[in-house]
Amino acid sequence: MGGSLAGGPECKAWLDLLAEWGGPLILVPGGGPFADCVRSVQALMGLDDATAHRLALIAMGQFGIALAAHSDAFAAAATKDEIDATLMRGVIPVWLPETMAYGAQDLPACWDVTSDSLAAWLARAFHALRLLLIKTADIPAQSSACELVAAKIVDPAFPCFAAKAGAAVWVAGPASLAGAGCQLENGGLPGTFVPF
Repeated sequence: MGGSLAGGPECKAWLDLLAEWGGPLILVPGGGPFADCVRSVQALMGLDDATAHRLALIAMGQFGIALAAHSDAFAAAATKDEIDATLMRGVIPVWLPETMAYGAQDLPACWDVTSDSLAAWLARAFHALRLLLIKTADIPAQSSACELVAAKIVDPAFPCFAAKAGAAVWVAGPASLAGAGCQLENGGLPGTFVPF
């Protein structure tokens, strides 16, 4: 769930839709306005990238807590065990990434790695078959991962992380909302498939 959705009507619409569907899924929050604060503070205080990276993970967690408060269909979860337990209860876990991601050797501490790459990293950890990125913009059909990087739809590290995850990737924007519920109920995913 891209952080740029924060505060907009599409955020609520997607959360309502996902809650009604019920999953199973793991919701990975973007950083949204919380990450924007980290960017500002890094420049203001001259923070190194490692410190800013940790604060950005906390920012994702803050947005995650806000998303989880949307309804009882969601619950915040920080560790693999918590995510597994939440899924077992039939509730949608909203990942708070700091505990798992901070200090992970395969996650560079830089702004090239955002929630897009972290979602792919988590997909790999859970052997997920599919990864859906929910964005504020629709993408053209047949868009490659590299084209999405060039258009600043996904972060620069995403193609590498998505390839390692091995999950099929879709990107859904505002136009995908209308039929998303039916697609999910029928076992599909809304949005545009991104070939690798």
